[in-house]
Amino acid sequence: MEELNSITEEDLKSEEKDLLPVQPDSRTPHYDKLQKLLSNQKLPQADKESVQNTIAKYREWIKSMDGITSEGDEKVKALVNTLNDYKTFVEVELIWDSEADFLYRQRGQLKLDNSILEEFLPRLVDPAIIPALKGQIYITGPRTTFAGAYFTTTLTAPQKGAGLQIRKKNQDFTVGRTAYLKSSFDEKFPANDTVTLKIYFAFLAAECKTNLDSTMFPGLLGTARDLKMAFPGSRYYILCEWLDMPPISTADTNIDEVIILRGKRLASDVRNKFAKSSDRKKQRNSHREFLLSNPIREDRVLRFVNHMRNLFGATVLQEDEVLARGYF
Repeated sequence: MEELNSITEEDLKSEEKDLLPVQPDSRTPHYDKLQKLLSNQKLPQADKESVQNTIAKYREWIKSMDGITSEGDEKVKALVNTLNDYKTFVEVELIWDSEADFLYRQRGQLKLDNSILEEFLPRLVDPAIIPALKGQIYITGPRTTFAGAYFTTTLTAPQKGAGLQIRKKNQDFTVGRTAYLKSSFDEKFPANDTVTLKIYFAFLAAECKTNLDSTMFPGLLGTARDLKMAFPGSRYYILCEWLDMPPISTADTNIDEVIILRGKRLASDVRNKFAKSSDRKKQRNSHREFLLSNPIREDRVLRFVNHMRNLFGATVLQEDEVLARGYF
């Protein structure tokens, strides 16, 4: 429950001057993970060249996505194709083919897999894909979002700005924008008794999981609840590549939907056979075929895109239209 930094009136004026209709995401969570991996002292020397090759492949992937000129669903499909090409390279040529076992065994801690999705998803938040966003002010990408406000002041020991404090939560993917809170005991908001905080509202947030299992689910339920208590109009999704638990209905939860991008995770007794590089080498072709036959599915990504289209395409209700159709 950390407090966001206070900002001054000068900061506000400066930010308003620079405000653009679209604030593109400049964060590169996957690239950052690759750079961190390259400097990891535990990385086997033999794997360093592979990581460097992956960074070169990453740059090709970004260039490929930047070069897509189609619109609508066709652009989504083209983006997904580039995503699958790059993911296959990382999963097979970087991790699976490693002569050591470090990358395979530590892939969960290194977060190479789900960080690819974190860097891919902002590409979908594009007026060429979601026309309603054209001309709108928004920010997208991984962000620390507003999760609630509280006050720490007391009657006999009043604090500046009534002790306004902010709860926040890191989200893998968001679409939102910044807002500002100002608190004071004085209606004129004098500087000596005013706290002004910059916050970030997530109109939509998503958690990216490579493997979704039952131990993760309670925490995700809590995150969704906190997000919607703080901002009831928001939407919360879980995007997982592989499902590793029995499906659970989200109807009575604050999770809007769990979208399974690839399929069911391989059973643990099968995965245990891949622990050693010598065993992975024998099963390389069959495993690569398994991955290629279970790519990130276009229709599942399009489903998520359509959720965003429906959310951001919603307009203010007009009484005449509501009366004409008979419901709202």
